[in-house]
Amino acid sequence: MRILVSIDDTDNLESRGTGEIASLIAEALQQKGWGSTGMVTRHQLLVHPDIPYTSHNSAMCFPAEIEEGRLEQVISFAGAFLNCECAPGSDPGLCVASLERLAAAPELIDFGLRAKREVIAMPEAYQLAERLGVHLSQHGGTGQGVIGALAGAGLRLSGNDGRMKGALRFGDRGVLPVAELLNHPDIDQVRCIDGGAPRGEELVTIGEKPKTVLLDGASVLLLSALKREGDEAAWQTVHRKQLRGY
Repeated sequence: MRILVSIDDTDNLESRGTGEIASLIAEALQQKGWGSTGMVTRHQLLVHPDIPYTSHNSAMCFPAEIEEGRLEQVISFAGAFLNCECAPGSDPGLCVASLERLAAAPELIDFGLRAKREVIAMPEAYQLAERLGVHLSQHGGTGQGVIGALAGAGLRLSGNDGRMKGALRFGDRGVLPVAELLNHPDIDQVRCIDGGAPRGEELVTIGEKPKTVLLDGASVLLLSALKREGDEAAWQTVHRKQLRGY
């Protein structure tokens, strides 16, 4: 059974972030032998005075392949984890969606896209979750995080939103050919940010804390042309500021 687990609003300015909590839940599911999990993605939502958030208003989501019959255990565990681990003053929300049982995927995706540009109320989130057969629950505070949790699942499902949590590691090597980058377990594709695919033999300068983004359902490392005279590399990994739109 393929599922998405999405959480939002679990932290405060002093606590560990929502991304770390999502990673801990994913690791625990694997340690319990309940299934395998994929990479955690960060999904940027609308920043607006009417929306409470800690720093950036982003939801976190990860996919998992679990055994049949484990769904309720996963939901119960993730909810209990949030109850215990979320920071004081946070308003945590949890969404768990079974992709096989999802009534209308386009509606969930549309909700996620709307949450990037509109203020949405909690009742609408609960109504949609019930109609689609998606688990949605609040775990402290006002529970406002259910909106972002549901939106995060929709955005991950779209396959074209979000940055992968954590920076890629390449040891101490500062320049690598495209073909070698494609051997990295967390990179599915390498693309130019302006379109096109660099050739396998072309060299890439590795910048500070490179990240992949979710595009067409794949973990994609984006590059930009490097035009410094005398530089051996034709490309460089894009700066984090250039990834703000993902």
